[in-house]
Amino acid sequence: MPRAATGYRPLLRTPGAAAFFLTAAAGRVGIAMTGLGLVWLLHARTGSYGTAGLATAGFALAEALLGPQLARLTDRFGQPRVLPFSLLAHGAAIAGVLAAATPAAAITAATCAGAAVPQLGALSAARWAHLLRGERAGELPAAFSLESLANATAFLLGPVLVTSLGAAGGATLASTIAAALILGGAGALAAQGRTAPPPNREHTERARTGRTLHRSAFLLLALLNLAIGLYFGTMGVAVSAFAIGHGTPGAAAPIITVAALSGLLAGWLYGLRQHPAPARRQLVIAAACLTGAALPLPLAPSAVWLGAAVAATEAAVPPTLVLLNVLTERTVHPAVLTQALAWNNSASAAGSALAASLAGRAADTWGASAALAQAPAAGLLLLALSLVLARVLSPAARRSGGAPGPGGPDESRAA
Repeated sequence: MPRAATGYRPLLRTPGAAAFFLTAAAGRVGIAMTGLGLVWLLHARTGSYGTAGLATAGFALAEALLGPQLARLTDRFGQPRVLPFSLLAHGAAIAGVLAAATPAAAITAATCAGAAVPQLGALSAARWAHLLRGERAGELPAAFSLESLANATAFLLGPVLVTSLGAAGGATLASTIAAALILGGAGALAAQGRTAPPPNREHTERARTGRTLHRSAFLLLALLNLAIGLYFGTMGVAVSAFAIGHGTPGAAAPIITVAALSGLLAGWLYGLRQHPAPARRQLVIAAACLTGAALPLPLAPSAVWLGAAVAATEAAVPPTLVLLNVLTERTVHPAVLTQALAWNNSASAAGSALAASLAGRAADTWGASAALAQAPAAGLLLLALSLVLARVLSPAARRSGGAPGPGGPDESRAA
């Protein structure tokens, strides 16, 4: 592909691309605000962190379990038809949270809101995959890098906005803004039918492609997303435990901020150019870099040292996430792509929740270094799974009966 077709500018100049990308990005800021917003809102109203925690857990669990089912309906009927019903249900549920008179009602409404929240990351990624098929397929990693940047930016800005408003007594306003961003962004996305992937109406095709989610390659990809989730969940708890344990609790926020900026820069640089190596090999390299950078984390003697190590580790995260999405797109049939991407998100969320719990117990029992040791352990799991996936997706494995790409071995030539 010529040099002029690399980078982000040609992608955003694709007809309709900038519109759906920016509207989905705005909606994702709202999603990033919602969980923490529920904590501030319900604690302000009930005085109970227990109630706030249950509501947030209900939201996250419902999103993780029912999000892929909502994505399956989207694959079947199309984004313009499914999104309005999802938004109506989500908006009604958030209104229920705001109007709830009892803790039980608030928890129930928050859970319903999580069940109906639109999977904007998967929806936007599916549109990129639809637009960049054929001769432009080589631009898909750059498109997924854009998605990674949008997601990282949302989860950097969203919590800051919620915390600022909540601390100023505006918890209700924070939740209202979050809902408005989700409804407005996803509503605008629903109106852009021209760039949406076509629905899969053929019953026989649905029956045939539905089985693709059970292929060994996709199951490995789900496990890889769980492994990266283990890393996310570990760092969120371990960095805070380290800062508090070393008597510098104020260092946690700068460390997390520097790590986020490192990831943003790495993701931006990765998407600027095309990479000649197959995606499966790039994933092994990215996993090895993450693991190697994470190995010194448990040995950190100071907050400055830890900040540098975390920043180095985070630089490997965006390329890893981009490659997982690229390989998912090349492994499953287009008719189930949204569902596959949603399952990846759910696997990552499950890994994060599990690791956060384990890291908290490790920090309480053995100290922050033990919690930080989970990060290289997650990296080693990621590396081992990426090596297995590379073997499954290798041309030799496909010739001997391994899982081909969505349209046969030719379509997975770059895996």
